[in-house]
Formats: sequence, C-alpha cells, structure tokens
Amino acid sequence: MMKQTDEIIEKYRKAGRILSEVRTEAVMKVKEGVSLLSVAEFTENLIQEKGGKPAFPVNISRNDEAAHSTPCFNDSSVFGKDIVKLDIGVHIDGYIADTAVTVDLSDHPELVKAAEKALSDVIKFVHSGVNTSDIGGVIEDAITSFGYKPVVNLTGHGLAQYIQHAPPAIPNKRLPHGIILEEGDIVAIEPFATDGAGKIYDAGSAEIYHFVANKPVRLPSARTLLQKIETYKTLPFAKRWLGDHVDFAMLALVKANIIQPYPILKEVDAGLISQAEHTIMVTADGCEVITR
Repeated sequence: MMKQTDEIIEKYRKAGRILSEVRTEAVMKVKEGVSLLSVAEFTENLIQEKGGKPAFPVNISRNDEAAHSTPCFNDSSVFGKDIVKLDIGVHIDGYIADTAVTVDLSDHPELVKAAEKALSDVIKFVHSGVNTSDIGGVIEDAITSFGYKPVVNLTGHGLAQYIQHAPPAIPNKRLPHGIILEEGDIVAIEPFATDGAGKIYDAGSAEIYHFVANKPVRLPSARTLLQKIETYKTLPFAKRWLGDHVDFAMLALVKANIIQPYPILKEVDAGLISQAEHTIMVTADGCEVITR
C-alpha cells in the first residue's frame, strides 16, 4: 500500500475517534421493540453532529443476515429477540474508519464472544511483515475453539480514500497464500462467526448501492437523482437517503450500469452470525487500533 502522510493518518484517527463515540451511543439504542430506522437515523445523524460523514449506510443485520442490511424509507421493522450486527463507518475527506459490534438480544453470548476473541487475537498478532493468510489462521482458530465456524466467503479489507473495500482482503480462515502487511497499512479486521455452515449467499433485495460510472441516461428523474448520488462519490449510499418515490429512477440507473446494488448477504443454512470489527494501522512491532 501507499505510505500515509501525517495529515492523512490524522484524518483516519479523527474518523476513528468519532466512530468510537458513535458506536458506544448507538449500541445503547438497540433494544427489543425499538425501530431499526430510528437507530440507523440516530447513528448517521450523530456522525455528522460530531464532524464526520457516514462512510456507508449503517448496516443493521439480524440473525442469519451477515451484511448489507439497512432500513428502507419509512421502515416499520422493530428489534425482537435478535442477534444484531451494527456495522458503522465514518469518513473524513474520504478517509474511512470502519467498525462493527454484535448486540445480543437473543441470548447467544458464546457466539458473540467467538467473533470478539478472534478480533482481539488478531490485534495482538498483527505487525509489519505478517502474512494475511496467518491472520486468517488466527481468526479460524479462535472461532473454532468456541465450537463455531468462521464465515469463509467474507473477509476483512484494506481502506483507501473513498474506497471502502480496497486490497488486501483479510481472510477469516487459514489460506495457503496471502499478502504481507507493511508498516502504515490501514486495514479493517472483520471476523464473522456462525453456528451454520460458514458461508453466505446473495439473498437478493437491496437498499444499499454505489456509484459505478457516469453515463448518459434519458429519464429526466434519473438524471436529477444522479446529481445527488454523485455527491457520495464511490462510497455506498442508502436508497432511503434519496427520499421517497425514487424506485423508477433507481431502476433506470441500475439498468444503465451507473449504480450497482449491494444485496443482503445471508448464511446458507440460516445459521446465526456474530461479527466484530476494528480498523487498525499496522506498525513496526504491532498495530494501532484507530476505532477503539
């Protein structure tokens, strides 16, 4: 990865500080009977009140959902006895801090601990010169020690300006080959644990999208909507951020391959999933956790 300047590192750190404060307050809002939309809007608004911008819509994934679930416009869903994953991102001028935490309303404490232990073990293990395949091994060993499986087709990832998922991928299982991390690399470590099969699939419907390329589109409402979408640059955005009655214009933009959806990801055996995530900066002899 490209070496970071002091100015860029400070933007990552500022995003991380804001995110740490926001995560603490957001977790306290997740309770049975509370609406998902109220938690998402509270969290996204708080990010902006504290001087950041959402790096992506707050993901509120429940039970067998792993990622990419966020409330729709006027969503009336409420929390039940769910295992809830809150995945939150903040950016400062495109420099992203990414974190996730599991809020357990379903009485599965060991499943939560499995992901948390995997994350904690990696934070202790990482340093300049470590191989990502070995990080995957640390995650797999921690999760399987609890009797669960890592979700093997989800990974952690690098972070770059306005790019939420940059190289390198950080596997959640031991692989034969990997990438060597270097001092200054900024990556999100993101273990997922499950009592299911350990794989996710694309479950279809999407509320999260990202901009791909600006191309001609004939529909006037689509052109108008595109102007708003372009303000998010290449970062993911929620359909609900664009207001109501946007379905037809969104469809035109998808068909033209101007925007692309992020379908909800679910466990193939409908297994429950827990998640833990921090953004770290690799140092010579360890790492700095910027979202702690």
